[in-house]
Amino acid sequence: MFVTASGVDFDEMGYAMSRFEIESEFYDAGNTVNQASNSRSKFKKPLSALDHEIAQLTKLKSEPKEHFSKEVPGKRHLPVSTVKMLAGREGNYSGRGRFSAADCCHMLSRYLPVNGPWPVDQTTSRAYVSQFSADGSLFVAGFQASQIRIYDVERGWKIQKDILAKSLRWTVTDTSLSPDQRHLVYASMSPIVHIVDVGSGTMESLANVTEIHDGLDFSAADDGGYSFGIFSLKFSTDGRELVAGSSDDCIYVYDLEANKLSLRILAHTSDVNTVCFGDESGHLIYSGSDDNLCKVWDRRCLNVKGKPAGVLMGHLEGITFIDSRGDGRYLISNGKDQAIKLWDIRKMSSNASCNLGFRSYEWDYRWMDYPPQARDLKHPCDQSVATYKGHSVLRTLIRCHFSPVYSTGQKYIYTGSHDSCVYVYDLVSGEQVAALKYHTSPVRDCSWHPSQPMLVSSSWDGDVVRWEFPGNGEATPPLSKKRIRRRQFYL
Repeated sequence: MFVTASGVDFDEMGYAMSRFEIESEFYDAGNTVNQASNSRSKFKKPLSALDHEIAQLTKLKSEPKEHFSKEVPGKRHLPVSTVKMLAGREGNYSGRGRFSAADCCHMLSRYLPVNGPWPVDQTTSRAYVSQFSADGSLFVAGFQASQIRIYDVERGWKIQKDILAKSLRWTVTDTSLSPDQRHLVYASMSPIVHIVDVGSGTMESLANVTEIHDGLDFSAADDGGYSFGIFSLKFSTDGRELVAGSSDDCIYVYDLEANKLSLRILAHTSDVNTVCFGDESGHLIYSGSDDNLCKVWDRRCLNVKGKPAGVLMGHLEGITFIDSRGDGRYLISNGKDQAIKLWDIRKMSSNASCNLGFRSYEWDYRWMDYPPQARDLKHPCDQSVATYKGHSVLRTLIRCHFSPVYSTGQKYIYTGSHDSCVYVYDLVSGEQVAALKYHTSPVRDCSWHPSQPMLVSSSWDGDVVRWEFPGNGEATPPLSKKRIRRRQFYL
Protein backbone atom coordinates (compact mmCIF):
# COMPACT_ATOMS: atom_id res chain seq x y z
CA MET A 1 0.00 0.00 0.00
CA PHE A 2 1.28 3.45 -0.85
CA VAL A 3 -0.30 6.48 0.80
CA THR A 4 0.40 10.03 -0.35
CA ALA A 5 -0.93 13.39 0.74
CA SER A 6 -1.44 15.14 -2.58
CA GLY A 7 -4.87 14.61 -4.05
CA VAL A 8 -5.60 11.00 -4.94
CA ASP A 9 -2.80 8.61 -5.86
CA PHE A 10 -2.69 4.92 -6.65
CA ASP A 11 -0.54 2.13 -5.33
CA GLU A 12 0.82 -0.80 -7.30
CA MET A 13 -2.47 -2.68 -6.87
CA GLY A 14 -4.51 0.17 -8.29
CA TYR A 15 -6.29 1.19 -5.08
CA ALA A 16 -6.92 4.89 -4.56
CA MET A 17 -5.92 6.51 -1.30
CA SER A 18 -7.13 10.02 -0.53
CA ARG A 19 -5.69 12.77 1.63
CA PHE A 20 -7.66 13.38 4.78
CA GLU A 21 -6.92 16.44 6.86
CA ILE A 22 -8.84 17.77 9.82
CA GLU A 23 -7.90 21.32 10.70
CA SER A 24 -8.16 22.40 14.29
CA GLU A 25 -10.82 24.97 13.43
CA PHE A 26 -13.30 22.14 12.77
CA TYR A 27 -13.25 21.60 16.54
CA ASP A 28 -14.75 24.49 18.44
CA ALA A 29 -14.05 24.18 22.15
CA GLY A 30 -17.54 25.49 22.81
CA ASN A 31 -19.29 22.63 21.05
CA THR A 32 -20.73 19.91 23.22
CA VAL A 33 -20.16 17.18 20.66
CA ASN A 34 -16.85 17.28 18.78
CA GLN A 35 -15.91 14.06 17.07
CA ALA A 36 -13.28 13.47 14.42
CA SER A 37 -15.70 11.26 12.55
CA ASN A 38 -18.20 14.10 12.08
CA SER A 39 -15.97 15.79 9.50
CA ARG A 40 -15.01 12.68 7.62
CA SER A 41 -18.03 12.73 5.35
CA LYS A 42 -16.55 15.83 3.70
CA PHE A 43 -13.64 13.80 2.34
CA LYS A 44 -13.52 10.99 -0.14
CA LYS A 45 -13.14 7.60 1.47
CA PRO A 46 -10.29 5.32 0.40
CA LEU A 47 -11.31 2.37 -1.74
CA SER A 48 -9.06 0.00 0.12
CA ALA A 49 -7.52 -0.45 3.53
CA LEU A 50 -4.58 -2.35 4.91
CA ASP A 51 -5.06 -6.07 4.30
CA HIS A 52 -2.77 -7.56 6.91
CA GLU A 53 -2.94 -9.24 10.28
CA ILE A 54 -2.12 -5.97 12.05
CA ALA A 55 -5.32 -4.48 10.64
CA GLN A 56 -7.33 -7.17 12.42
CA LEU A 57 -5.34 -6.75 15.63
CA THR A 58 -5.95 -3.00 15.55
CA LYS A 59 -9.67 -3.50 14.99
CA LEU A 60 -9.87 -5.93 17.90
CA LYS A 61 -8.31 -3.28 20.14
CA SER A 62 -10.33 -0.30 18.91
CA GLU A 63 -13.72 -1.50 17.65
CA PRO A 64 -16.73 -2.04 19.95
CA LYS A 65 -18.33 -5.36 20.62
CA GLU A 66 -20.77 -6.52 17.98
CA HIS A 67 -23.90 -5.91 20.06
CA PHE A 68 -23.14 -2.16 20.11
CA SER A 69 -22.67 -1.78 16.36
CA LYS A 70 -25.58 -3.74 14.88
CA GLU A 71 -28.39 -1.52 13.60
CA VAL A 72 -30.18 -4.40 11.89
CA PRO A 73 -29.55 -8.13 12.30
CA GLY A 74 -26.43 -9.26 10.46
CA LYS A 75 -25.19 -5.76 9.60
CA ARG A 76 -22.65 -3.68 11.48
CA HIS A 77 -22.43 0.08 11.39
CA LEU A 78 -19.24 1.89 12.45
CA PRO A 79 -18.42 4.15 14.12
CA VAL A 80 -20.97 3.80 16.91
CA SER A 81 -22.08 7.07 18.49
CA THR A 82 -21.09 7.82 22.07
CA VAL A 83 -24.76 8.12 23.04
CA LYS A 84 -25.50 4.65 21.71
CA MET A 85 -22.45 3.23 23.46
CA LEU A 86 -23.52 4.73 26.79
CA ALA A 87 -27.09 3.54 26.31
CA GLY A 88 -25.81 0.06 25.52
CA ARG A 89 -23.74 0.01 28.66
CA GLU A 90 -26.67 1.12 30.80
CA GLY A 91 -28.83 -1.51 29.11
CA ASN A 92 -26.14 -4.10 29.83
CA TYR A 93 -25.94 -5.21 26.18
CA SER A 94 -22.66 -6.96 26.88
CA GLY A 95 -23.98 -8.86 29.89
CA ARG A 96 -21.07 -7.54 31.95
CA GLY A 97 -22.43 -4.13 32.90
CA ARG A 98 -19.34 -2.26 31.73
CA PHE A 99 -17.27 -1.36 28.70
CA SER A 100 -14.50 -3.61 27.46
CA ALA A 101 -11.05 -2.14 26.73
CA ALA A 102 -11.93 -2.13 23.01
CA ASP A 103 -15.21 -0.29 23.72
CA CYS A 104 -13.28 2.41 25.63
CA CYS A 105 -10.74 2.74 22.83
CA HIS A 106 -13.51 3.05 20.23
CA MET A 107 -14.95 6.06 22.04
CA LEU A 108 -11.70 7.73 23.08
CA SER A 109 -9.93 7.28 19.74
CA ARG A 110 -12.61 9.34 17.98
CA TYR A 111 -11.71 12.42 19.98
CA LEU A 112 -8.45 13.56 18.47
CA PRO A 113 -6.34 16.14 20.35
CA VAL A 114 -6.64 18.92 17.77
CA ASN A 115 -7.90 21.89 19.82
CA GLY A 116 -5.47 24.60 20.85
CA PRO A 117 -2.66 24.94 21.22
CA TRP A 118 -2.11 25.96 24.84
CA PRO A 119 1.42 26.90 25.91
CA VAL A 120 3.56 24.60 28.03
CA ASP A 121 6.81 26.53 27.65
CA GLN A 122 8.39 29.14 25.40
CA THR A 123 12.16 29.41 25.14
CA THR A 124 14.75 30.92 22.83
CA SER A 125 16.36 27.53 22.23
CA ARG A 126 15.43 24.76 19.81
CA ALA A 127 13.42 21.93 21.34
CA TYR A 128 14.72 18.50 20.34
CA VAL A 129 12.95 15.97 22.57
CA SER A 130 9.41 15.44 23.93
CA GLN A 131 8.33 12.55 26.14
CA PHE A 132 5.46 11.75 28.48
CA SER A 133 6.18 9.37 31.33
CA ALA A 134 4.52 5.94 31.18
CA ASP A 135 1.63 7.08 33.39
CA GLY A 136 1.38 10.58 31.90
CA SER A 137 2.09 12.38 35.16
CA LEU A 138 5.41 13.84 33.98
CA PHE A 139 6.59 15.37 30.72
CA VAL A 140 10.20 15.82 29.60
CA ALA A 141 11.46 18.37 27.07
CA GLY A 142 15.09 18.70 25.95
CA PHE A 143 16.51 21.86 24.39
CA GLN A 144 19.65 22.73 22.50
CA ALA A 145 20.88 25.25 25.08
CA SER A 146 21.98 22.51 27.53
CA GLN A 147 18.55 22.56 29.18
CA ILE A 148 16.16 19.74 30.06
CA ARG A 149 12.90 20.42 31.86
CA ILE A 150 10.59 17.97 33.61
CA TYR A 151 7.01 19.21 34.04
CA ASP A 152 4.45 17.97 36.54
CA VAL A 153 1.41 17.48 34.33
CA GLU A 154 -1.00 16.94 37.22
CA ARG A 155 0.04 20.18 38.94
CA GLY A 156 -0.68 22.54 36.09
CA TRP A 157 2.51 21.82 34.14
CA LYS A 158 4.73 23.32 36.82
CA ILE A 159 8.44 22.69 36.35
CA GLN A 160 9.43 19.88 38.70
CA LYS A 161 13.06 19.72 37.58
CA ASP A 162 15.09 22.25 35.61
CA ILE A 163 18.28 20.50 34.50
CA LEU A 164 21.37 22.21 33.12
CA ALA A 165 23.20 19.47 31.25
CA LYS A 166 26.87 18.67 31.72
CA SER A 167 29.53 18.54 28.97
CA LEU A 168 26.99 19.08 26.23
CA ARG A 169 28.22 18.80 22.64
CA TRP A 170 25.98 20.63 20.19
CA THR A 171 22.61 19.64 21.69
CA VAL A 172 20.67 17.21 23.84
CA THR A 173 20.25 14.44 21.27
CA ASP A 174 17.97 12.24 23.37
CA THR A 175 16.56 11.67 26.85
CA SER A 176 14.89 8.69 28.48
CA LEU A 177 12.91 8.47 31.69
CA SER A 178 13.21 5.29 33.72
CA PRO A 179 10.05 3.16 34.07
CA ASP A 180 9.83 3.98 37.80
CA GLN A 181 10.26 7.70 36.96
CA ARG A 182 13.11 8.05 39.44
CA HIS A 183 15.92 8.69 36.98
CA LEU A 184 16.46 10.50 33.71
CA VAL A 185 19.35 9.89 31.32
CA TYR A 186 20.44 12.34 28.64
CA ALA A 187 22.80 11.99 25.69
CA SER A 188 24.79 14.32 23.48
CA MET A 189 27.42 14.03 20.76
CA SER A 190 29.64 12.31 23.29
CA PRO A 191 30.16 8.70 24.48
CA ILE A 192 29.31 9.79 28.03
CA VAL A 193 25.63 9.54 29.04
CA HIS A 194 24.59 11.37 32.21
CA ILE A 195 21.99 10.27 34.73
CA VAL A 196 19.92 12.57 36.98
CA ASP A 197 17.91 11.77 40.11
CA VAL A 198 14.40 12.99 39.25
CA GLY A 199 13.02 12.33 42.72
CA SER A 200 15.44 14.55 44.64
CA GLY A 201 14.04 17.67 46.26
CA THR A 202 16.24 20.04 44.25
CA MET A 203 14.36 21.78 41.43
CA GLU A 204 17.41 23.54 39.90
CA SER A 205 19.69 20.70 38.87
CA LEU A 206 23.00 22.23 37.77
CA ALA A 207 25.46 19.52 36.82
CA ASN A 208 27.98 18.99 39.65
CA VAL A 209 26.95 22.27 41.29
CA THR A 210 23.61 21.61 42.96
CA GLU A 211 23.49 17.90 42.03
CA ILE A 212 25.80 15.19 40.75
CA HIS A 213 25.08 14.05 37.19
CA ASP A 214 26.85 10.70 37.14
CA GLY A 215 28.51 9.80 33.84
CA LEU A 216 28.00 6.42 32.18
CA ASP A 217 30.88 5.69 29.80
CA PHE A 218 29.72 3.94 26.62
CA SER A 219 33.17 3.82 25.04
CA ALA A 220 34.75 0.38 24.80
CA ALA A 221 38.26 -0.42 25.97
CA ASP A 222 39.37 -1.38 22.44
CA ASP A 223 38.04 1.65 20.54
CA GLY A 224 41.39 3.44 20.64
CA GLY A 225 40.00 6.47 22.40
CA TYR A 226 37.78 7.39 19.44
CA SER A 227 35.12 9.89 20.43
CA PHE A 228 31.62 9.33 19.07
CA GLY A 229 28.18 10.79 19.66
CA ILE A 230 24.97 9.12 20.78
CA PHE A 231 21.86 9.83 18.73
CA SER A 232 19.32 7.59 20.46
CA LEU A 233 18.89 6.29 24.01
CA LYS A 234 16.22 4.10 25.66
CA PHE A 235 15.62 2.40 29.00
CA SER A 236 14.60 -1.24 29.02
CA THR A 237 11.14 -2.02 30.42
CA ASP A 238 12.60 -3.27 33.70
CA GLY A 239 14.87 -0.21 34.00
CA ARG A 240 18.03 -2.29 34.35
CA GLU A 241 19.59 -1.55 30.96
CA LEU A 242 20.09 1.22 28.42
CA VAL A 243 20.36 0.74 24.67
CA ALA A 244 22.03 3.40 22.53
CA GLY A 245 22.69 4.08 18.86
CA SER A 246 25.79 6.03 17.91
CA SER A 247 27.71 7.87 15.21
CA ASP A 248 30.33 5.11 15.04
CA ASP A 249 27.79 2.73 13.41
CA CYS A 250 27.36 0.74 16.64
CA ILE A 251 24.67 -0.34 19.08
CA TYR A 252 25.56 -0.27 22.77
CA VAL A 253 23.85 -1.89 25.75
CA TYR A 254 24.75 -0.63 29.23
CA ASP A 255 24.08 -2.67 32.37
CA LEU A 256 23.01 -0.18 35.05
CA GLU A 257 23.20 -2.67 37.91
CA ALA A 258 26.77 -3.70 37.06
CA ASN A 259 27.57 -0.10 36.01
CA LYS A 260 29.39 -1.20 32.88
CA LEU A 261 29.00 -1.67 29.15
CA SER A 262 27.64 -5.15 28.47
CA LEU A 263 27.32 -5.24 24.68
CA ARG A 264 28.76 -3.46 21.65
CA ILE A 265 27.68 -4.43 18.12
CA LEU A 266 29.11 -3.01 14.90
CA ALA A 267 25.58 -2.91 13.56
CA HIS A 268 25.46 -0.81 10.40
CA THR A 269 27.66 0.82 7.76
CA SER A 270 26.63 4.35 8.74
CA ASP A 271 25.30 6.36 11.71
CA VAL A 272 22.82 4.49 13.90
CA ASN A 273 20.21 7.24 14.30
CA THR A 274 17.66 5.27 16.31
CA VAL A 275 17.35 2.20 18.53
CA CYS A 276 14.68 0.73 20.79
CA PHE A 277 13.75 -2.48 22.57
CA GLY A 278 11.22 -4.56 20.66
CA ASP A 279 9.22 -5.86 23.62
CA GLU A 280 9.15 -6.17 27.39
CA SER A 281 11.61 -9.06 27.48
CA GLY A 282 14.54 -6.91 26.38
CA HIS A 283 15.81 -9.66 24.08
CA LEU A 284 14.83 -7.91 20.82
CA ILE A 285 16.45 -4.65 19.70
CA TYR A 286 15.47 -2.67 16.61
CA SER A 287 17.90 -0.28 14.93
CA GLY A 288 17.74 2.19 12.04
CA SER A 289 20.60 3.82 10.21
CA ASP A 290 21.71 6.16 7.46
CA ASP A 291 22.50 3.02 5.45
CA ASN A 292 18.71 2.91 4.77
CA LEU A 293 18.19 -0.35 6.70
CA CYS A 294 16.19 -1.40 9.74
CA LYS A 295 17.72 -4.33 11.56
CA VAL A 296 16.38 -6.74 14.16
CA TRP A 297 18.73 -8.09 16.81
CA ASP A 298 17.95 -11.06 19.08
CA ARG A 299 20.34 -11.06 22.01
CA ARG A 300 19.57 -14.72 22.73
CA CYS A 301 21.23 -15.84 19.50
CA LEU A 302 23.93 -13.28 18.77
CA ASN A 303 26.93 -15.13 17.43
CA VAL A 304 30.55 -14.08 17.51
CA LYS A 305 30.21 -12.17 14.23
CA GLY A 306 27.35 -10.10 15.65
CA LYS A 307 24.96 -10.74 12.78
CA PRO A 308 21.36 -9.47 13.06
CA ALA A 309 18.40 -11.80 13.26
CA GLY A 310 17.12 -10.08 10.13
CA VAL A 311 17.14 -7.02 7.89
CA LEU A 312 14.17 -4.94 6.71
CA MET A 313 14.58 -3.20 3.34
CA GLY A 314 12.28 -0.58 1.84
CA HIS A 315 13.54 2.92 2.64
CA LEU A 316 15.41 4.73 -0.13
CA GLU A 317 17.20 7.07 2.27
CA GLY A 318 18.41 7.06 5.86
CA ILE A 319 16.15 6.25 8.80
CA THR A 320 15.59 8.94 11.42
CA PHE A 321 13.48 7.14 14.03
CA ILE A 322 11.97 3.78 14.98
CA ASP A 323 9.06 3.12 17.33
CA SER A 324 8.08 -0.37 18.45
CA ARG A 325 4.47 -1.45 18.86
CA GLY A 326 5.71 -3.27 21.96
CA ASP A 327 4.66 -6.75 20.83
CA GLY A 328 7.98 -7.97 19.43
CA ARG A 329 6.49 -8.09 15.95
CA TYR A 330 5.59 -4.68 14.51
CA LEU A 331 7.45 -1.38 14.27
CA ILE A 332 7.32 1.87 12.33
CA SER A 333 10.21 3.91 10.95
CA ASN A 334 10.53 7.47 9.70
CA GLY A 335 12.82 7.96 6.71
CA LYS A 336 14.58 10.74 4.86
CA ASP A 337 12.75 9.50 1.77
CA GLN A 338 9.80 11.42 3.26
CA ALA A 339 7.90 8.33 4.32
CA ILE A 340 6.87 6.34 7.37
CA LYS A 341 6.92 2.58 6.90
CA LEU A 342 5.13 -0.10 8.89
CA TRP A 343 7.03 -3.37 9.31
CA ASP A 344 6.31 -6.95 10.34
CA ILE A 345 9.60 -8.55 11.42
CA ARG A 346 8.37 -11.93 10.17
CA LYS A 347 8.95 -10.57 6.66
CA MET A 348 12.61 -9.74 7.29
CA SER A 349 15.41 -11.25 5.22
CA SER A 350 18.67 -12.71 6.45
CA ASN A 351 20.76 -10.03 4.72
CA ALA A 352 20.51 -6.91 2.56
CA SER A 353 20.94 -8.65 -0.76
CA CYS A 354 19.02 -6.13 -2.87
CA ASN A 355 21.22 -3.62 -4.69
CA LEU A 356 19.69 -0.16 -5.09
CA GLY A 357 22.43 1.00 -7.46
CA PHE A 358 23.56 4.59 -7.70
CA ARG A 359 21.02 7.39 -7.48
CA SER A 360 20.98 9.92 -10.30
CA TYR A 361 20.82 12.97 -8.04
CA GLU A 362 22.87 14.60 -5.30
CA TRP A 363 21.01 15.38 -2.11
CA ASP A 364 21.70 16.17 1.55
CA TYR A 365 18.66 16.41 3.82
CA ARG A 366 20.41 18.87 6.15
CA TRP A 367 20.12 21.81 3.75
CA MET A 368 18.43 20.65 0.53
CA ASP A 369 14.80 19.95 -0.41
CA TYR A 370 13.93 16.41 -1.40
CA PRO A 371 14.42 16.01 -5.18
CA PRO A 372 11.11 15.93 -7.10
CA GLN A 373 12.36 13.08 -9.30
CA ALA A 374 12.85 10.91 -6.21
CA ARG A 375 9.33 11.24 -4.81
CA ASP A 376 7.82 8.52 -7.00
CA LEU A 377 10.69 6.05 -6.70
CA LYS A 378 10.06 2.70 -5.02
CA HIS A 379 12.45 0.25 -3.49
CA PRO A 380 12.69 -2.86 -5.70
CA CYS A 381 12.72 -5.14 -2.63
CA ASP A 382 10.35 -3.26 -0.31
CA GLN A 383 9.43 -5.54 2.60
CA SER A 384 7.25 -3.04 4.46
CA VAL A 385 3.58 -3.67 5.18
CA ALA A 386 2.45 -0.10 4.45
CA THR A 387 3.84 3.34 3.59
CA TYR A 388 2.48 6.67 4.83
CA LYS A 389 3.33 9.96 3.13
CA GLY A 390 2.37 13.60 3.58
CA HIS A 391 4.84 14.91 6.14
CA SER A 392 8.36 16.22 5.53
CA VAL A 393 11.60 14.77 6.94
CA LEU A 394 14.32 17.38 6.46
CA ARG A 395 17.03 19.22 8.46
CA THR A 396 16.78 17.03 11.56
CA LEU A 397 15.92 13.51 12.75
CA ILE A 398 12.12 13.81 12.75
CA ARG A 399 10.38 11.32 15.06
CA CYS A 400 7.22 9.23 14.64
CA HIS A 401 5.20 7.16 17.12
CA PHE A 402 2.29 4.77 17.53
CA SER A 403 -0.65 6.35 19.35
CA PRO A 404 -1.29 5.05 22.91
CA VAL A 405 -2.60 1.55 23.59
CA TYR A 406 -5.01 2.49 26.38
CA SER A 407 -6.93 5.32 24.71
CA THR A 408 -6.63 4.51 20.99
CA GLY A 409 -5.65 0.85 20.67
CA GLN A 410 -2.63 2.08 18.66
CA LYS A 411 -5.02 2.95 15.88
CA TYR A 412 -2.98 5.94 14.71
CA ILE A 413 0.55 6.87 13.72
CA TYR A 414 1.70 10.44 14.38
CA THR A 415 4.81 12.36 13.45
CA GLY A 416 6.52 15.72 13.54
CA SER A 417 7.45 17.40 10.28
CA HIS A 418 9.87 19.88 8.77
CA ASP A 419 6.92 21.99 7.55
CA SER A 420 6.15 22.90 11.20
CA CYS A 421 3.12 20.60 11.56
CA VAL A 422 2.17 17.44 13.41
CA TYR A 423 0.50 14.81 11.22
CA VAL A 424 -1.74 11.94 12.34
CA TYR A 425 -2.43 8.94 10.08
CA ASP A 426 -4.95 6.14 10.47
CA LEU A 427 -2.84 2.98 10.60
CA VAL A 428 -5.36 0.76 8.82
CA SER A 429 -6.92 3.04 6.19
CA GLY A 430 -3.84 5.17 5.58
CA GLU A 431 -5.90 8.36 5.81
CA GLN A 432 -4.27 11.50 7.12
CA VAL A 433 -6.79 12.26 9.84
CA ALA A 434 -5.28 15.40 11.36
CA ALA A 435 -2.73 18.12 10.69
CA LEU A 436 -1.88 20.35 13.66
CA LYS A 437 -0.59 23.73 12.51
CA TYR A 438 0.94 26.31 14.80
CA HIS A 439 4.74 26.19 14.89
CA THR A 440 7.02 28.28 12.69
CA SER A 441 9.97 25.87 12.55
CA PRO A 442 10.42 22.09 12.23
CA VAL A 443 8.62 19.92 14.77
CA ARG A 444 11.26 17.35 15.68
CA ASP A 445 9.28 15.44 18.29
CA CYS A 446 5.79 15.11 19.75
CA SER A 447 4.18 12.93 22.39
CA TRP A 448 0.61 11.68 22.93
CA HIS A 449 -0.60 11.36 26.53
CA PRO A 450 -0.98 7.64 27.39
CA SER A 451 -4.58 7.95 28.67
CA GLN A 452 -5.98 11.39 27.76
CA PRO A 453 -6.78 13.02 24.39
CA MET A 454 -3.76 15.32 24.70
CA LEU A 455 -0.71 15.71 22.48
CA VAL A 456 2.36 17.88 23.10
CA SER A 457 4.54 19.14 20.26
CA SER A 458 8.01 20.67 20.55
CA SER A 459 9.66 22.66 17.81
CA TRP A 460 12.82 24.42 16.76
CA ASP A 461 10.94 27.67 17.28
CA GLY A 462 11.44 27.04 21.02
CA ASP A 463 7.76 26.50 21.76
CA VAL A 464 6.38 23.48 23.60
CA VAL A 465 2.58 23.44 23.26
CA ARG A 466 -0.24 21.06 24.05
CA TRP A 467 -3.22 20.09 21.92
CA GLU A 468 -6.37 18.68 23.50
CA PHE A 469 -9.90 17.50 22.88
CA PRO A 470 -12.32 18.90 23.83
CA GLY A 471 -10.04 21.33 25.65
CA ASN A 472 -10.05 22.38 29.24
CA GLY A 473 -12.62 25.16 29.02
CA GLU A 474 -10.06 27.95 28.73
CA ALA A 475 -9.68 30.11 25.67
CA THR A 476 -6.61 29.59 23.53
CA PRO A 477 -4.17 32.34 24.52
CA PRO A 478 -2.22 34.30 21.91
CA LEU A 479 1.24 32.75 21.60
CA SER A 480 4.02 34.99 20.42
CA LYS A 481 5.97 33.77 17.42
CA LYS A 482 9.69 34.02 17.94
CA ARG A 483 12.36 33.85 15.30
CA ILE A 484 15.09 31.35 16.08
CA ARG A 485 18.54 32.07 14.73
CA ARG A 486 19.46 29.48 12.08
CA ARG A 487 22.63 27.47 12.43
CA GLN A 488 24.76 25.72 9.91
CA PHE A 489 24.70 22.13 11.11
CA TYR A 490 21.76 19.92 12.04
CA LEU A 491 21.02 16.64 13.79
